Amino acid sequence: MRRYFLKKRSGGRPSGNKKPTGTAFPSRTCILCLAGLILLLGTYPPARGRTTAQRIISLGPINTENIYLLGAEELLVANTRYCVRPEAARTKEKIGSVMQINIEKIVSLYPDLILATGLTQPAQIRKLRELGLRVVQFTQPKSFADICAQLLRLGRLLGREQRAGELVARAEKEVAAIRQRVDGRERPRVFLQVGAEPLFGSVPGSFTHDFIEFGGGTNILSDQSSGAVSREKVLARNPDVILIAIMGSETGVAGREKARWERFGVIRAVRDHRVHIVNPNLVCSPSPATFVQALRLIAGLIHPEIFQEKDHANL
Repeated sequence: MRRYFLKKRSGGRPSGNKKPTGTAFPSRTCILCLAGLILLLGTYPPARGRTTAQRIISLGPINTENIYLLGAEELLVANTRYCVRPEAARTKEKIGSVMQINIEKIVSLYPDLILATGLTQPAQIRKLRELGLRVVQFTQPKSFADICAQLLRLGRLLGREQRAGELVARAEKEVAAIRQRVDGRERPRVFLQVGAEPLFGSVPGSFTHDFIEFGGGTNILSDQSSGAVSREKVLARNPDVILIAIMGSETGVAGREKARWERFGVIRAVRDHRVHIVNPNLVCSPSPATFVQALRLIAGLIHPEIFQEKDHANL
């Protein structure tokens, strides 16, 4: 029945990353029929410790990058327009943004596994599941430890536990080495900006806070539970270093924010020319591997006296 249904509709079931032929968009009736078939076929449990998925859609950058780290990119048929790491992820089919996805397009790509994030709208997840699609959600990580745990979980899901374990062990070793290099040194005061309107900074309980702590700095917002902050408060706390990592604004907004801070010549970060824009795609949605890369860059900006010039590459 499964073969007959798909053959009648599109000339055969798609395999690998090949998109199904036929109309560009299925009708509502076809979507409901397809959803029912997926629901029926999806009742069989996957093999123990792994998924039988062959067509995966990722709804966020961390999930996408982790798929590539695990060497499972051939299973990835689509992701969001914010999925730009590694470079090859840019060429995958796009199904919307992290916050807003195109459900009809997702259904038309015949996924058998959808990897949601903590930013995926709950209503959208419910709708996908009501259509019979298998959705596994990864919540927004709060620390480097959470980032590593998510890769291990995905490794188990895809039957690539060994590779996931090796990648996490390597990342943990490299993070420990960076922390050792800054250990015992004076800790400059750092403001890591992750939002502009309203002004928003890194606070404890976030992996961006780990960048500051592991990199040998002191977070000027370490006494806050919310990242919302006034510009006056940042000026009063007089940071030694200001880092700007605003997701989705690699050029315009980040550049304007840097110019805005540089008007305040009374603060040490401006006086000492230590206001820096850092790659938001690297800092705001890291895998274990790119967490290490971002940490090396940030530690180099906090402690340029002990890190080589090569540590500042890719800013």
